[in-house]
Amino acid sequence: MNGAFASWADFFAMGGYAFFVWLAVAFTVIPLLALLIHTRLHRREILNGVERQQAREQRIRAQKQTEGR
Repeated sequence: MNGAFASWADFFAMGGYAFFVWLAVAFTVIPLLALLIHTRLHRREILNGVERQQAREQRIRAQKQTEGR
């Protein structure tokens, strides 16, 4: 490897600070992944709620039309 590290092992060892570096990476990546998953699930829940509301309103309109005849 060219650059700051001579090998991949040196890269993963992070100059003896691997525990702290990879812990910081984990404390960054894991919450971001959790936020991404939560956002996608919440979006799906909102869209399903909108679809249910629209279907309900359509049923109400259809019922009112049949009662009005």
